[in-house]
Amino acid sequence: MSLRLFAAIAIPTDTAARLTPLQRDVMAASWRPAENFHLTLRFFGEIDEALARDLDDEMGRIVEPPFQIRLKGAGSFGGRAPASLWIAVEAPPVLARLAASCEKSARRVGLAPERRGFTPHVTLAYCHGTADYDAAAFMERVGAFECEPFWVDHFALYSSWATRRASRYVEEAVYPLTGAPVREENERR
Repeated sequence: MSLRLFAAIAIPTDTAARLTPLQRDVMAASWRPAENFHLTLRFFGEIDEALARDLDDEMGRIVEPPFQIRLKGAGSFGGRAPASLWIAVEAPPVLARLAASCEKSARRVGLAPERRGFTPHVTLAYCHGTADYDAAAFMERVGAFECEPFWVDHFALYSSWATRRASRYVEEAVYPLTGAPVREENERR
C-alpha cells in the first residue's frame, strides 16, 4: 500500500476562521475547507509504507526552535492560467530552514529533489478555469489581509485521501520543535 504524504504546519482554528470570509467572489475557484488550511513544508507524493517509515525516522531528527509566523498578503500561482489562490506567510528564517530540513530528509530516503522553490503560503482555493483578471481582483481585494502572529511549536507528516468534497488530511506523525531558540538577525538590533 502507498500513501500520499506531505509535511506541513497546521493553521490554528482561530486563524483559519479569519481566512474563510476571504473565500468569495472568484469564478471557478474550488475553495478549501478551513480544516484543510496548512502551510506545506514539503510534498512527498505517493510513497510505499516502508519508505514512509524511513521518512518518519528522518523527519524525527529535525531540530529547530519554535517560532512565530504571520499570515499577510495574498497571491496566486499559475500566471495567466491561475492554478491556486493563497495567503502569504511572513516568518523568520527558521521557517525556510525547517522546509530545507524536510527536503534533506526526503533526499536521504531516496526521493527526488523538489523542483519548485519554497514559497510559504496557505492555499485558499484551487482554480479550474479561473480567469487571470479574477485572480488579480482577488489579490487586490485580499492583498491587505493580515492577522496576528501565532506560535509554531511543531509540524506534522500528513497523508492525503481523496473524497468527493475535498481531500481529507490525516495527521500521521507529529514532530515537536524543541531546539534552543536562535536569535534571528532582526532580534539582535
